[in-house]
Amino acid sequence: MRETFTKKFWLLMVALLTTVVLAACSGGDDDAAEEGSEGGSDEGGETAGDEGADITAWAWDVNFNIASLELALEHYDNEDYSMEIIENAQDDIVQKLNTGLSSGTMQGMPNIVLIEDQRAQSFLQSYPDAFYPIGDYFNTDDFAEYKIPPTSFDGEQYGLPFDTGATGFFYRTDYLEEAGYAQEDLEDITWDEFVAIAQDVKGQTGNPMLALDPNDLGILRVMMQTTGTWYTTEDGEINIENNEPLKVALEHYKTLMDNDLVKLVSDWSQYLAAFNSGDVASVPAGNWIAPSIEAEESQSGQWRVAPTPRLDMEGAANASNQGGSSWYVLNIDGKEAAAEFLGSTFGSNSDFYQELLTEVGAIGTYKPASEGDAYQYENEFFGGQQVIYEISQWMEEIPQVDYGMNTYGIEDILSAEIQQYLDGKELDDVLADTQTQAENQFK
Repeated sequence: MRETFTKKFWLLMVALLTTVVLAACSGGDDDAAEEGSEGGSDEGGETAGDEGADITAWAWDVNFNIASLELALEHYDNEDYSMEIIENAQDDIVQKLNTGLSSGTMQGMPNIVLIEDQRAQSFLQSYPDAFYPIGDYFNTDDFAEYKIPPTSFDGEQYGLPFDTGATGFFYRTDYLEEAGYAQEDLEDITWDEFVAIAQDVKGQTGNPMLALDPNDLGILRVMMQTTGTWYTTEDGEINIENNEPLKVALEHYKTLMDNDLVKLVSDWSQYLAAFNSGDVASVPAGNWIAPSIEAEESQSGQWRVAPTPRLDMEGAANASNQGGSSWYVLNIDGKEAAAEFLGSTFGSNSDFYQELLTEVGAIGTYKPASEGDAYQYENEFFGGQQVIYEISQWMEEIPQVDYGMNTYGIEDILSAEIQQYLDGKELDDVLADTQTQAENQFK
């Protein structure tokens, strides 16, 4: 679900590991940086220390992102290298970066910082001199293609892709079978078919198909990205009024709402309870939701996962994304040492990624890692499916989009308009009014 909720990244159960529920990407509704602001520093600007000084890194979530950094340090073959890892909430990182970079000084900035993919362009475009290009330190072809546009800018690669928010269609086999559907009926379906299945499930079992928070538009983003479309175009133009995938997604959204095929929730706890209690039949979401599904041990064997439904449009894929973040290096002294560390670990070490999966539960976007043993694990909770391996394959099919600078700001406007749409406002008027408001606010 959207940043209204605290997101949880996927913890794989390998052998004797215990499921741990992880919080990922909490965030706010404000975009990371205002369009058109200037800041950052050239190499000759203020620095945080000498090239030989200890490296500092900022990240959120001690059990996931920080644990990943600590594990990377164990795999880094450089005895003289040391790093101070400082935990900050994601909102605090956004605020501190904005405050520091907008002031024009790099004093107090970290060498390495974790930034959510949907916020990255706000920083890269607003502070073009603040980040150090690291494309020479790893091979971008080794990473899922959809991660490259949000981590690069103006021909330079600034971010090293980290975890994936690759989505899946998690579903209850018993509910779907009662409604007349077998596993093969749920493979590579469209969202039109999903809605039809939801109607059958509700009619046969009495259960709604999924839970949604009406203040969260994550499901719309998942639908749009199956077509490679976003709220903005590749050149940064706001793309609402004539956005056909968004229009179709909203039509599906309204059908689900109007036909009582959705259980409405208002917070993360209610969202988890909706499927842990058996109230809903499926959870189409990022792979990070799986540990929360597995938390209800009594349902072991009753769940499977299929590829994400696609919009019924030319070129659409049964793959999408919901969440994810990447590592960045600030353009200050120590940048080369920081980049070399990232390139040698997150950028190229398949053995590291196997342990990252088994010890931390992080599914990286480094493609060669998917052939390792850890990715082949047969998950008994999901009927023996090789869930991680399948997700890693779907990850490679996720259409690329450029998230632009104002994802969350646009969604604030769209959320209010959607409520009017559900109350009877014409969809074309909803899209046109959202376009106008967004252009007035962000141009």
